[in-house]
Amino acid sequence: MLAAPTLVTAAELTAAPDARADVPSPEITELVDLNDVLTAAALPTSGLVTVRVDEDGTVSFALPRAEVGQGITTSTAMLIAEELDVPVARVRVTLADARPELLFNQLTGASNTTFATFTPIRVAAALAGRRLRGAAAAGWGVPVSQVRLRAGAVVGPGGRSAGIGAFAKDAAAVRTERADVALKPRGDFAVIGRPHGRVDALAAVTGRKRFTMDLDVPGALPTMVCRPPTINGRVRSVANADEVRAMPGVTDVVEIPTGVAVRAATFGRCVDAVRALEVSWAPGTAEGKSDESVRESLRAAEPPIVLPPLTKSVEGRFTFHFRGNSALEPNCAIADVRDGRAEIWSSLKSPVVARQTIAAALGLPVGAVTVHVTEGGGSFGRKLFFDAALEAARISQKTGKPVKLMWHRADDSRQGRAHPMATSRVRIGYVGNTVVGYQQRHTGVATDLGHGLGEVFTALAAQLPVGDIGFAQTFFHLSQSLPYDFGANSRLLNEVDKGFNTGSMRNVYSPDVACARELVVDRLAAAMGRDPMEFRRDFLRDERSRAVLDKAAEVGGWGRELPEGVAQGIAFHSEYHSRNAVLVELDCRPETVDRPIRDGVGGPRVTRAVVVVDVGLTVNPRGLEAQMLGCLMDGIAQTLTSSLHLRDGHFLEASWDNYFYTRQWNTPPEVQVVVMPDTTGHPGGAGELGVAAAMAAVACAYGRATGTMPTSFPINHGTLSFEPKPTVPPVPASPTDGLDGLR
Repeated sequence: MLAAPTLVTAAELTAAPDARADVPSPEITELVDLNDVLTAAALPTSGLVTVRVDEDGTVSFALPRAEVGQGITTSTAMLIAEELDVPVARVRVTLADARPELLFNQLTGASNTTFATFTPIRVAAALAGRRLRGAAAAGWGVPVSQVRLRAGAVVGPGGRSAGIGAFAKDAAAVRTERADVALKPRGDFAVIGRPHGRVDALAAVTGRKRFTMDLDVPGALPTMVCRPPTINGRVRSVANADEVRAMPGVTDVVEIPTGVAVRAATFGRCVDAVRALEVSWAPGTAEGKSDESVRESLRAAEPPIVLPPLTKSVEGRFTFHFRGNSALEPNCAIADVRDGRAEIWSSLKSPVVARQTIAAALGLPVGAVTVHVTEGGGSFGRKLFFDAALEAARISQKTGKPVKLMWHRADDSRQGRAHPMATSRVRIGYVGNTVVGYQQRHTGVATDLGHGLGEVFTALAAQLPVGDIGFAQTFFHLSQSLPYDFGANSRLLNEVDKGFNTGSMRNVYSPDVACARELVVDRLAAAMGRDPMEFRRDFLRDERSRAVLDKAAEVGGWGRELPEGVAQGIAFHSEYHSRNAVLVELDCRPETVDRPIRDGVGGPRVTRAVVVVDVGLTVNPRGLEAQMLGCLMDGIAQTLTSSLHLRDGHFLEASWDNYFYTRQWNTPPEVQVVVMPDTTGHPGGAGELGVAAAMAAVACAYGRATGTMPTSFPINHGTLSFEPKPTVPPVPASPTDGLDGLR
């Protein structure tokens, strides 16, 4: 407790999360999974998160995670409102600056935020409530047992009542002290578990929500970078730097490790300058590589599969092409590096690591670098990387001026983060009606985990049941589970080729791994003469999983009659203590597949989708529904339309107009999301959960509708429906339709 005009309380937890080490299962994830690891890593510093009650009766909380549209500021406000019994509207949740003392407690990823902070935030809020009640009791001269919190007020016997702000100062203490607190029982929840609109919705739709590019940092001018024509190329020389420096509005032209930076009066002037630069480039790290050459290297690196003799088997081999990891908000950052100090503004999921890396790159002590975490317009794992913040810091240091750096759309498609290309081979052995073995070999271009997760694994290596294996293999084993009782099973990851800029795209390995698995499960069900849904149900490990699958089949009308060329697909996925089943109906009739689409590829269309989700305890059902809708769109995209084409060391896509994420013409007109009742009493992971089952369900529907199991994703990758934009200059010209006055 801190003596101040405000009451500040912090949570200190003395018990670890519930252990499940006694579960007799060959599945590592039933003993400990990635979410457990991240929660354990955050636990030692959970006592440093604070809830503040101000004298005006508002409650403030600096969330040590990144809000990028997933709704965690809303769910966090709900947790605090529940324990303090205040209206959600009076809780102000902001994002904390980089706080090195939080260590791994300031890393956003793996659907971990609500899972890890559910108890610490509630404890901090409950401690504040305890102190407020004590201060009111002392002031009124009544027993504390007769004082309650109600709707933002402290109430006592005899009709006494005052807003919580009236006791904020008296409730503060001059020393740190240990205190026990009882959290509100689930049966008394009035906020948690009830649908609530986003606390930032009005600001978002009225344009008042402030993202990085909305900030007005004095002197920070628009800045862009001229980037190489191939992945990770390097500058050899610049032939016309002085001429470009003399262009209207241009203030600076400087070289940085990733290209040539231009600072100018407007972004239009930056685009003109970037296009005018004449740069000689050294080869990049993917020079000469193409989809075909990468696929060949992956096939060559695939580990072998061996099943016991005298068994029948079904098998599938699948290719998953590169996918773009570009959020709707362009990659951006603001930096002011002067006089031996640096100040950075950016949407960052690993701000502590960013701060350390930027300090080292600038040659400054870590204490001289301040990193402000701003809200972000999307991430999908992209904002785990802080390349824009690092670039902005380097440019500001070289120019001695503040900069407002924004990547062009073409930059992020071609030089940003991509989901790695991968192959996956699955073989399932069976004897009669018994499944005796499951093996999967997933081989991919290396996933870059150098954004903070690797440090977590290193710190906890001795406590993890995965042996002495690398970061990616650890991530893989702790995030992948086989939900079916398929006898002896093994799943191995092998990664090759670190020449690409890859990232932990939403759900990381799970969409590809689960898609391959569920397609072969369909094939196995057919080989045994079984209905695909009933087959899954019989082999699922637990009743909770079966309930989710049953609900999807019930709501979706599994097995209902459909026209020829239209089929249902169903898939199941579990991770991070949560369960998800998706049922879709896919139209593969010629009139649908061949329909004309302007500047795009038609192909099959998902016409109906049912998403059933069980995350244990749901904090905000409305927020969970929104997450599942986003996951469904991701899954549809990755199965049908969404990929990057690699040719001669660069990706052909250069913006969202030719990168075909799910569009309106591919969005199902009928969607239902069913949130199951509380099954565990604690939240499970939700932010990434729905992508894998959605992708797999669409793929299974395609196989049933066409009679041919798909083996390459997305299924339309072989059709290039656009004319690739040039790589030199690296960005297209600015629009000229009446916007010249803004340039």
